[in-house]
Amino acid sequence: EHKKKIVPLFGLHLFHCQSSKGLSFALKASANRKTFKTSVKPGWYYFGRKMETADFEWLMWFSTFRDHIIFALSGHVLFAKICSMLAPQYRSLVYMVYGLLAVWTSMGWTYVTLILSHCILLYSISLVKIRWLCFVTGLCTLATFKCEPFISWQAGFVEGDFELRPVFFYGGCGFTIMRCMSFALENCERKDGNYNILELLKYNFYLPFFYFGPIMTFDKFYVQVNRCDLTRKEREMWNINLHGVIHLIVIIVVDILFHFMYILTIPTDLKLMKHLSDWALVGLAYFNLVYDWVKAAVMFGVINTVSRLDHLDPPKPPKCITMLYVFAETHFDRGINDWLCKYVYNYLGGKHENMVEELVATLCTFGITILWLGPCQVVLVWAFLNCFGLNFELWTGKFFSVEPFSSFEMAMSEAMSRRIRAIFNTFNFWSIVLYNILALNSLDFAKLVAKRLLLKGFPITTIIVMFVTYCLIQVIKEQERRQALIDDPDPLPPAPPPNAATSPTTSATAPTAAQPVADPSKEKAE
Repeated sequence: EHKKKIVPLFGLHLFHCQSSKGLSFALKASANRKTFKTSVKPGWYYFGRKMETADFEWLMWFSTFRDHIIFALSGHVLFAKICSMLAPQYRSLVYMVYGLLAVWTSMGWTYVTLILSHCILLYSISLVKIRWLCFVTGLCTLATFKCEPFISWQAGFVEGDFELRPVFFYGGCGFTIMRCMSFALENCERKDGNYNILELLKYNFYLPFFYFGPIMTFDKFYVQVNRCDLTRKEREMWNINLHGVIHLIVIIVVDILFHFMYILTIPTDLKLMKHLSDWALVGLAYFNLVYDWVKAAVMFGVINTVSRLDHLDPPKPPKCITMLYVFAETHFDRGINDWLCKYVYNYLGGKHENMVEELVATLCTFGITILWLGPCQVVLVWAFLNCFGLNFELWTGKFFSVEPFSSFEMAMSEAMSRRIRAIFNTFNFWSIVLYNILALNSLDFAKLVAKRLLLKGFPITTIIVMFVTYCLIQVIKEQERRQALIDDPDPLPPAPPPNAATSPTTSATAPTAAQPVADPSKEKAE
């Protein structure tokens, strides 16, 4: 969900020649060979192999943008550290000034003026304190960066031309609108007075989050950035350094794998895909999602490391695709997910028990997501399938919560109940994989994987893949159960009365009462 452009970058769709299928296949094969040649480049000398460059975001971050971001973020960390030591009460102001100057230097004063105009517009609307008006204004403003002729008109204000200018332009403007909407909605909730426009500028021009996110809602940012107590928890600095080293190692490993595994370029050659085995095709689809998760985790992890040095608590990195077996957790950008849940999904859905309210909440949530990603056929199909999956989970849960199914489950053991749920989650897992493969690659590749997994590969491939997935989900459920017991342990029984030692009956029963629950899993619902 963090992608600004979700359409596959190297998927070429040629016309079908009705009079000659042979000519059509020849044209496709030629186009696929050209695609492969343009999506690789000479790699590291030590490997003697070409490196895949099909992923625009990875190439932008860690090749083209690498030197710029190291320089800009290093300056931010340096000035932030000096300010934190000398005048911690003014550190939010220093963040704003440095971010404003960095944006001005990279994009020019006309771009800064454009950003400020949007900030002033939404700030003015927030003073009215009408929630729906702030939403309508914000979404209309966001639409001006997704629809012509407003895109070209606003882009014309930015002078100069360099390789990353379009990326900076749309990234900075899009995230600015989302941040301004968060500020406006939080200002509507404030009972006494209004937030100062300076707080909005501090929030928006915080450089690590400005161009590429993640989005931290204004209420969290305001509390954390204005905190004067800058003491760190025990081993917090050690954890920050450890995460920084891990991200560096992962970047190097992924760059090395790009010389040997062309997992993004291979799916563009559908003729080659048809000759792969079922296992190879299913594995390729799975590793496409794993790679996208790694990329999102590293990109947001680098920025989050810098923000943690500034004593902020940024949104957590995305949850690994291997751990996702329910649609309610399928998000690659926790910042956007938190924003949508706070202001749209939870606001409209309430307790998420009423099916009509849930349907309205999910439709509005995915409607805003479509606008954020940019309306196109692939995004619309992806949004429809995920919206249906999310609602189908609720409908299924409601259906099995009524009689006689609820009585059947109550009569089962917890282990049997979890096995039955894992069977349903197995199909959920591969639905999530197929729906997101559609967004990351192409509709044809997703259809080919689904056809091999469910039709041509039936029964051997289908049963084996589903059984392995079922075992994986059981392991994940057990891990999550143990982690839940650690995060929320069962309360200890009440202490015996003070005269327990003088009473023979109480002293005999005290050791039994003081014992913890023998099997905590029996006391906790899944």
